[in-house]
Amino acid sequence: MSEVSVDRHAPAQGLSASVGLLVAAAGVVYGDIGTSPLYTLKEVFSGRYGVQTNPEGVLGVLSLIFWSLIWVVSIKYVSFILRADNQGEGGAMAVLALARRATTAYPRLSKALVFCGLFGAALFYGDSMITPAISVLSAVEGLQVAFDGVDHWVVPLSLILLIGLFLIQKHGTARIGTLFGPVMVLWFVVLGALGVHGIVQRPEVLQALNPYWCVHFFIAHPGIGVAILGAVVLALTGAEALYADMGHFGRKPIARAWFFLVLPGLVLNYFGQGALLLENPDAARNPFYLLAPSWALLPLVGLAALATIIASQAVISGAFSLTRQAIQLGYIPRMHIQHTSSEEQGQIYIGAVNWALMIAVVLLVLGFESSGALASAYGVAVTGTMLITTILVSAVMLLLWKTPRWLAIPVLLGFLLVDSLFFAANVPKIFQGGAFPVIAGIALFILMTTWKRGRQLLVDHLDEQALPLPLFIASIRSQPPHRVQGTAIFLTARSDAVPHALLHNLLHNQVLHEQVVLLTVVSEDEPRVDPERRFEVESYGDGFFRVVLHFGFIDEPDVPAALRLCHLNDLDFSPMRTTWFLSRETVISTRRFGMARWRELLFALMLRNANGNLRFFKLPLNRVIELGTQVEI
Repeated sequence: MSEVSVDRHAPAQGLSASVGLLVAAAGVVYGDIGTSPLYTLKEVFSGRYGVQTNPEGVLGVLSLIFWSLIWVVSIKYVSFILRADNQGEGGAMAVLALARRATTAYPRLSKALVFCGLFGAALFYGDSMITPAISVLSAVEGLQVAFDGVDHWVVPLSLILLIGLFLIQKHGTARIGTLFGPVMVLWFVVLGALGVHGIVQRPEVLQALNPYWCVHFFIAHPGIGVAILGAVVLALTGAEALYADMGHFGRKPIARAWFFLVLPGLVLNYFGQGALLLENPDAARNPFYLLAPSWALLPLVGLAALATIIASQAVISGAFSLTRQAIQLGYIPRMHIQHTSSEEQGQIYIGAVNWALMIAVVLLVLGFESSGALASAYGVAVTGTMLITTILVSAVMLLLWKTPRWLAIPVLLGFLLVDSLFFAANVPKIFQGGAFPVIAGIALFILMTTWKRGRQLLVDHLDEQALPLPLFIASIRSQPPHRVQGTAIFLTARSDAVPHALLHNLLHNQVLHEQVVLLTVVSEDEPRVDPERRFEVESYGDGFFRVVLHFGFIDEPDVPAALRLCHLNDLDFSPMRTTWFLSRETVISTRRFGMARWRELLFALMLRNANGNLRFFKLPLNRVIELGTQVEI
């Protein structure tokens, strides 16, 4: 009897877990793309593109939106891109690591792909600035439909919601995060119900499922051409989040949520709005809210506000995660990372990123004042990121997976063609207000490449003056200094040379500790490192040891905690017997070969303001000694 009950209970547990993951994925992954119906058709038929609300125009645009969702999201991202995971992780840094691994035999190609990946990551930050602004503005604009004379309240209310969202970030979102999934499930159900309500009035709108209307639209509107894709792409914003958030949920829950909940809700709503436009062309001023019955308008505004806040939270959290990965891989200076949950490692808060995003979002809302105006700036960063992801995944499929070329090349060419058309359609937006995310992306790209190059120059210069470790140990044996009790740990980038902090300590204090540990922390281009591969320990004799710690780019680099697991009888890492020695370099710009002078000055400024090893590696504050040195680059 008990055997039967266990057998019946196991599938139930599996089903409940699957449903739970599906609901959670809907809340975190699909917030951005799920709020696109608020503004997509309003932008298409706003008059800027010259699309008429007649059957040819409405059916053509709906067909473009439907088949874009199928090709870009369902086929490209869900069926192909989500398979390009780095130990289950996705996103810009994960695919960049895979692409670097795939092109190790091609140095020039590897360098070009690294530049592409970094620029794609920089564009993601631009997207993270625009998404909260346009989403919340479009939700609050529903009040204009419900009440007359409230136009001047839209911007202040939007700012209150957005600033409040950024202010709560440092307290964590674990508690309210449990509401994200159910709220977004309700949102997609409401989207579908509103769509069905509209389709019932004009069922002929379902003709747009036929791809014929895509072709017919371009034939009937030769003057618009590719430009209309600049508005259609608004329906795809947030597609990159499927890949970026794969590590939180896995590929299957994200795919199931898309096909069973998100895609049906979106398609029904777009077609419902299209039916409304066929019935009442004047509804183009805000087809989403005008689709709802008058009694449901205010509740819908409230639900839309919640949905857009969730969408904003998703991109803010994504910016935090991307920053942590970039720090671990050495592309961004170290920053203080605060964990906001004791249970979920992925829930983090980075103050510098949070406040920078908040300032940018506030400036965007004040500068553009409406979702329609912001839509002109939206799409450049999104399509640029999508195109770069396709390029990186192409290298992974062809060089790492060794996918048969007869299969890979036609599929990848199809992805590249569509992505290029969407990107080309958005290029004119750069001159219509879309320069903001591009300028932000270029600035961040310069910062990342300057930091990476500057660190390499710094390490190379220190290596030129480095004293080989065997030679140093031999000199210690011949002229032994006074040894004091305890363990001294010297952090060093090179494990085969003597750290400058060790030389300075010996020169000024004339002593060495009983145990001297040269510690090197290595950030791998994989998400996590197994505990068995965490350590490399080597003894040189005379109390000298070399320890190498390996961390993945989403591992938390808690060095003292890691060393406590290093079981070696000869080593004693007791907190009160261990002293940490750090080197702090001050960069001086010179005319010697390196970077441009302005980049050297920029790197020196970044280095001065970077969060040091002390806080980043969780070192004990009262057991650390820092020794400075000046370095010319």
